[in-house]
Amino acid sequence: MIIYPTLELMNGKCVSLTRGRLNEPVIWHVDPVETARGFAAAGAEWIHVTDIDALTGEGNNDDLIGDIIRAAGTPVQLGGGFRSRERVESWIDRGAGRVVIGTMAAHDPDLLRELAKLHPDQIVLAVDIYEGSVMTEGWKSRSAFEPETYVKAFDDAPLAGIIVTDIDADIEDSDGSLAVITGLAAQTHHPVIARGTVSSADDVSRLKYVPNIAGTLIGRALLSKDVDLAEAIAMGHAETEPQAEFQ
Repeated sequence: MIIYPTLELMNGKCVSLTRGRLNEPVIWHVDPVETARGFAAAGAEWIHVTDIDALTGEGNNDDLIGDIIRAAGTPVQLGGGFRSRERVESWIDRGAGRVVIGTMAAHDPDLLRELAKLHPDQIVLAVDIYEGSVMTEGWKSRSAFEPETYVKAFDDAPLAGIIVTDIDADIEDSDGSLAVITGLAAQTHHPVIARGTVSSADDVSRLKYVPNIAGTLIGRALLSKDVDLAEAIAMGHAETEPQAEFQ
């Protein structure tokens, strides 16, 4: 299982959001570029970056993200505000290893499928869930899509993976969030990357036993030092123990 150390950027700073509340960010007083370098030094295979300002349509952190991509020495999976072909292809040209698409997929699913075919293993679908519905427009708009139906609609697209976030679950309610993500992972053949379920090293161990969970994003728990990245990566790579089958 791949551990994706995560940076969420707002106004040039690293932040964390609680239940998608954009007006109440937790601000971390760390240097984003140096933090990304530290993730790479700890052995990260990928770094995930979300541009919150681009996600909300209120600016962007493009220059800072460019610095992170150049400095990290580790592939960067980039999300936030990818609502046009031009922006997707621009960031792939600028060195993003993968691009994460949410709103565009809901509004123009054929374009998502086309981009996935043109850029194999570089397009990731974001499925953000709130009270049983897929959310779009930076978590502000509730779509008419049920998550299970939504992910099945993209079974034919050659996606690199699907990031699933249960916005309604706080990080302290990791059990509830994991249940939502587990159920959705069973509905798709694409590898699923869980978000918002890890607050301790034990949560990483639990995720390894969930079928079709190929990775997890960890942001707040790393920045608060509740989880050690090198330890989490080692857990992600460890072989799972045999499980007894119960009749």
